[in-house]
Amino acid sequence: MTSDPWYKNGLQFGCMQCGSCCGGGPGYVWMTPQDIENLAKQLGLPAGAFEKAFVYTVRNDKKSLGEYPNGDCILLDEKTRGCKAYEARPLQCRTWPFWPQNVATKNTWKAAARRCPGCDCGKLYTLAEIEERRVKFD
Repeated sequence: MTSDPWYKNGLQFGCMQCGSCCGGGPGYVWMTPQDIENLAKQLGLPAGAFEKAFVYTVRNDKKSLGEYPNGDCILLDEKTRGCKAYEARPLQCRTWPFWPQNVATKNTWKAAARRCPGCDCGKLYTLAEIEERRVKFD
């Protein structure tokens, strides 16, 4: 028998569209072919043109969304700090902040909340909703 996770009563989150999760350090935003299609359509570009301009290939032919030298996502508007394609953002972005490393413990959640003002406010996500979003990206 497994014990319930520490967040069994749910967690609150409401995206402030502040861009904190979209920048500040290097990383990967893993892209599926569907993500590429969706983002290209949102930006009014053919998928191939979008991929050439905004996506790069990393280990084992995996695709990642590009970023600026400072670690900000290539789709993060530097003035508004909002996503240029928010409605079509990739799965990895849509599931923030319910990533395994953020919900592992109360302390890792608190660390995510220090970086993200949307944690602990907004909609209350149920355990089932969190588990559905708790996807591992690597």
